[in-house]
Amino acid sequence: MKKRWLGLFLISILLLSACTNPTVTQPATQSPAELPTKTTPALALTDALGRTVTLDFLPQRIVVTGKASIMVLDAMYMFPEARERVVAFEDFAQGDVNFISLLDPNYAEKAWLQRDAGVEQFVSAEPDLVVMKSSNAEKYGAPIEAINIPVVYVDFETPEQYARDLDILGKIFDNPQRAEELAAYYQGKVDAINAALPAEASRPSTLMLQYALKDGAVAFTVPPLSWMQTRLVEMAGGAVAWQDVQASSGWTTVTIEQIAAWDPDVILIVAYNDDPSTVVASLKEDAQWKTLRAVQDGKLLGFPKDLYSWDQPDTRWVLGLQWLATVLYPKRLKPENLMPAVQDFYQFAYGIDSATFEAQIKPALQGDLP
Repeated sequence: MKKRWLGLFLISILLLSACTNPTVTQPATQSPAELPTKTTPALALTDALGRTVTLDFLPQRIVVTGKASIMVLDAMYMFPEARERVVAFEDFAQGDVNFISLLDPNYAEKAWLQRDAGVEQFVSAEPDLVVMKSSNAEKYGAPIEAINIPVVYVDFETPEQYARDLDILGKIFDNPQRAEELAAYYQGKVDAINAALPAEASRPSTLMLQYALKDGAVAFTVPPLSWMQTRLVEMAGGAVAWQDVQASSGWTTVTIEQIAAWDPDVILIVAYNDDPSTVVASLKEDAQWKTLRAVQDGKLLGFPKDLYSWDQPDTRWVLGLQWLATVLYPKRLKPENLMPAVQDFYQFAYGIDSATFEAQIKPALQGDLP
């Protein structure tokens, strides 16, 4: 009898527990194909050197360094994730202000790297990824990789490389949609200009010169034929006047006699450290320059810039292209459309609204703008 009552008591306890305890639903079991493994990277991409780079997790602390790093930064900050994930870079600018300081409220805390200070500074930055141009691989990239910090190389040197390198950044930031939007924006501007250009036979001879003071004297140089500056002349519908200059790895010095021999229809003055409009005004007063046909025809022009010059392999190359095509073909591409296009670029690329554009970008504009 006691055993019977004991059995009934235990059954009642179990029934009461089933009524009062919450039900816990176990998560569905993943099939073996769905389960993540230690050998499955969170990120796998092919960089500008053709290397496959794999990371176990999406990078949250990204460092940008190396020569021309400001141009890489400008591309990275077209992605909204850059403000949070880029944690260190060099405090460098072509003029008085680094453009990123207008975009990132934490700029002062991030801009502390020294290019030649050694790999120790990268250890203190605690990056999970370093990004730099492929031209820096041997000098700057290899020592960083030697201490087991992953490096991804990009180029951003020509219009053709932009879509590829934007795709790389889209993978790094896990935002492929933004990469596609940016690539489509650039391609759309190129396509619009191509559609407006006349037959190649009628293209004006165009000379691009960099103006600089060298050892206290004025020097003029032309870019290599493979560089962005030359590509802009070609894409804007100009005939490159310096085709016969011997190939080199950098800008090549030319004389006023050589410039006169080329006798181009249009001369463009790039001035990274000066106001190009001021330089052009001084050249127009020079006795030797007054004899040039381009000067006499009013075709000596200062290449535009804001915080950075528009002729470079920077995100602004698309502005330089639109300006140059408008200069060469003002009847086909309306000059009055250029300034709205500039404001549209800053809004689309960086989210800069009209008030900020008027206050921070427009006052910095220099060069022969309509």
